[in-house]
Amino acid sequence: MAGNTFGETFKITTFGESHGAGVGVIVDGVTPGVELDTEYIQKQMDRRKPGQSSVTSPRKEYDIIHILSGVFEGKTTGTPLFILLNNHDMRPDAYNDIQHSFRPGHADFTYLRKYGIRDHRGSGRASGRETAGRVAGGAVARKLLERRGVSVVAYTQEVGGIACRSFVEQSIENNAMRACDPVAAIEMIKKVEQLAEKGDSCGGIVECRIRGVIPGLGEPAFDKLDAELAKAMLSIGAVKGIEFGEGFAAASMLGSEHNDEMNSDGFLSNHSGGILGGISTGQEIIFRIAVKPTSSISVPQRTINDGGEEQQIQTIGRHDPCICPRIVPVVEAMACLVLEDQYKRQAAMLG
Repeated sequence: MAGNTFGETFKITTFGESHGAGVGVIVDGVTPGVELDTEYIQKQMDRRKPGQSSVTSPRKEYDIIHILSGVFEGKTTGTPLFILLNNHDMRPDAYNDIQHSFRPGHADFTYLRKYGIRDHRGSGRASGRETAGRVAGGAVARKLLERRGVSVVAYTQEVGGIACRSFVEQSIENNAMRACDPVAAIEMIKKVEQLAEKGDSCGGIVECRIRGVIPGLGEPAFDKLDAELAKAMLSIGAVKGIEFGEGFAAASMLGSEHNDEMNSDGFLSNHSGGILGGISTGQEIIFRIAVKPTSSISVPQRTINDGGEEQQIQTIGRHDPCICPRIVPVVEAMACLVLEDQYKRQAAMLG
């Protein structure tokens, strides 16, 4: 199975399945001599883990990390980091009744068609559980980026049609939705809880802001910075779209409105989202992703089984009624991985 490694100079390879023995990541290209303790990575894992609130899955995974290589006496050695997270709260038997059925919105059908075999236990490799390794690897990249003065913050901007009307950064980690508007967060939580009671789910929009990036990152023509970020975000299972700066709104703007004019002090606007020609401008990089509704719902739906017979299905289990709150740290992790890779590629180019 190809496609498990991301990055060129700073790279990760994730492994594991939802209801297997564990998940994790191998991180290669790490700068040696950087102080790195488990508590730093664990902080990011705690943000992603399930069971945090009424709007997340009740599955109890503590996601305690185990660093098996790549760190000596509290510092990175430059050799591959191997980070393991054991699964504890597995319930594979919960999927026995539907092991031969294709769940709508899931990768059941496509995995079977591609490989001739699939792990029916909570989607196996296609599960959101796979992102735990991404967050662990992304935490390592974040540590390296902090030394460069780069910060990455993502947050829920919209859920179930309820949009944030203000940006209060300090409120993001203080509400269950990780929304940037504490008032809108209350409305969002109520909406998600109502949908969960009905066995349904909803999607939303997550925005990410990246600050402190030097101008000049990005590799034209095929490895543009926005193209690399787009690939990173679209590799997350629940993400169905991405836009930078004005995004799709640019289609209805005039050139005189969308162009970012300049004077001797720099740019006068940031409609481009901090990237021009695929290269960072030094401004804040801003992008938004569209997150689909959680596919696992208990509302009856029509499907077929692996024998082609039509049937009705309900997915009963422990699932997030809205993925947005837990996808926020995943978005940050993937952005960090792209940026650290780009910094290292830039350094290699300059010699």
